[in-house]
Amino acid sequence: MDLDPDPAPDPDPDLIPDHPDVDPDHPDRNPDHTDLAPDLAALRRLGGFFVLRTAPDGRLPTLAETYARAAGGVHGDALTTRVATVAERLRTREPRVAASIAQQGLAARLWSVALGCAALSGRLPDLDARLLRWDALASAPDDLWLTEPRPLPGDAATLAETVLHGHLEPLGAALRSRYGVPAGLLRGNAGSALAGAAREADRWARANGRADVAERVRVLTDELFTHPLLRTTGARDGTAFRRRSCCLYYRVPGGGVCGDCCFTRPPRSSPRAASG
Repeated sequence: MDLDPDPAPDPDPDLIPDHPDVDPDHPDRNPDHTDLAPDLAALRRLGGFFVLRTAPDGRLPTLAETYARAAGGVHGDALTTRVATVAERLRTREPRVAASIAQQGLAARLWSVALGCAALSGRLPDLDARLLRWDALASAPDDLWLTEPRPLPGDAATLAETVLHGHLEPLGAALRSRYGVPAGLLRGNAGSALAGAAREADRWARANGRADVAERVRVLTDELFTHPLLRTTGARDGTAFRRRSCCLYYRVPGGGVCGDCCFTRPPRSSPRAASG
């Protein structure tokens, strides 16, 4: 699925004081976080999926709360709301289809912010799930809000730890438990979302004469795709990607196969058939 190429409004420069659920003495977090504002502001040039704003509405749940409630079987949580919202927008009656598309959308947002910031500035904001508030009814760039900008190193290992282990693993566990979405499909969505973010960042870099950014995107993406959770998700050729699973978008009324799908045309299969 393509990422939104249109630039979004400038991120709010206001920063929020210390988050009560996060240990300020954690050795991997830099207490001097005010200098992240230019890094976050620079992301808007890459498009709406890359934008991350600060100063959230405190009534929104954090992603950590969302994952925990969903894994605990609590209904009426943000994840249930998001899946229902996607199902309504796509006019699908299959919850697992909506769950797959919802997961891929959130994965694309997280990869875009992390990869874009790392490629532009050599570091990324701490995207700890306890620091990100999520509006399940909104779309990019109005869905994610960072409560406490803290810089982390912009290397591939940190990106993998932040996005894969910090978000996509607990999110995937919740979706498998509640909606029966296959693990391989969710990993394929993660790989597809990463490839899409890399493609958009590379396209921007080349269009703006930033060969250095394009090279960092390539190096980071190459290393990320060696991770055990991503290594077998698809075949890459430059910025092109062909996944080995299907996100199930072809089951949406009027839908077809995505540009990176393992299928060349929509398969004929049972609504209960698995993919991935």
